Amino acid sequence: MIIVMKTNSTAAEIGAVIARVQDIGASPHPIYGAERTVVAVVGETRAFDPTAFKQMPGVERITSISAPFKLASRESHPDNTIIQLNDVRIGGPEIVIIAGPCSVESRSQLLETAHAVKEAGAHILRGGAFKPRSSPYSFQGLGLKGLEILAEAREIYGLHIVTEVMNSQAVPMVAEYADILQIGARNMQNYGLLHAVGRVQRPVLLKRGMMSSMEELLMSAEYILAGGNYKVMLCERGIRSFEKYTRNTFDLNAVPVLKQLSHLPVIADPSHATGRWDVVPAMARAAIAAGADGLMIEVHPHPSRALSDGPQSLKPQVFAELMQQLKRVAAAVDRTLELPTPVLQGDVR
Repeated sequence: MIIVMKTNSTAAEIGAVIARVQDIGASPHPIYGAERTVVAVVGETRAFDPTAFKQMPGVERITSISAPFKLASRESHPDNTIIQLNDVRIGGPEIVIIAGPCSVESRSQLLETAHAVKEAGAHILRGGAFKPRSSPYSFQGLGLKGLEILAEAREIYGLHIVTEVMNSQAVPMVAEYADILQIGARNMQNYGLLHAVGRVQRPVLLKRGMMSSMEELLMSAEYILAGGNYKVMLCERGIRSFEKYTRNTFDLNAVPVLKQLSHLPVIADPSHATGRWDVVPAMARAAIAAGADGLMIEVHPHPSRALSDGPQSLKPQVFAELMQQLKRVAAAVDRTLELPTPVLQGDVR
């Protein structure tokens, strides 16, 4: 249910509606648009009397939301959500590029990669300090030391950083260092973790579970939004299928469909979706053409020596060349990707 306020409604009238929603035991979520404000009503709505609300000053109409994901739905929020990180805008006409290694392995490795992706035009540095791995014997990340190295890279190169948080207890610590909190595919339905990141005012990158539907992804986003954190990005990173020639099956359909269903920014991760560095550039270009607001791409200076996900990581030179291609694709679909002075092309693998 959403309460649509009149274009000339006052702050006092909006406040009165919010107070009335709270009085009936429901949860009000005001959404301030460019032209008007709407108040989404979620939670216990059995005591909700549309007639009583329609008679309140400043109220234009009451509309029901058909989608089960009330706050994530475009019905409740027709305009695209824009997440602002200083000079970086996620969800607008600009394409945002997140790049870096799967794992923070050492200070030298991360700083070398940060320098390379910054020079190529990336906006946000990725790197896992805590790594959920299929095998307990695989590299699990550097933990707090990894967070400190990420923070140092941000200080040196001016890149915002995104890293994964794996459990609710770790949210305060990771939020102290990271600009964006990543919820990995394996934790998409970790509801305790979703509640925890919903209580902090840090942008959240929510990855789709490897066997999850788009509606399940949006319902997970709803947990975060309902907690009061409206800075949520959806990430399509491939789903599991019977195909064996790629790591996952990149559900490119999800990009335009999620953009239709929801106002939240959509980020595509062609690295995890394919698991193959040689396929990543093609799928990155396709994702931008399909309407993605940004990309998350794994880059490593020495993929053959990477402690995790080396086969899907681009070398810095390949990434730099891809960025030039992405700029042209973005322009073709009326988006922008501002890059520094073009780098010289060289040999790839």
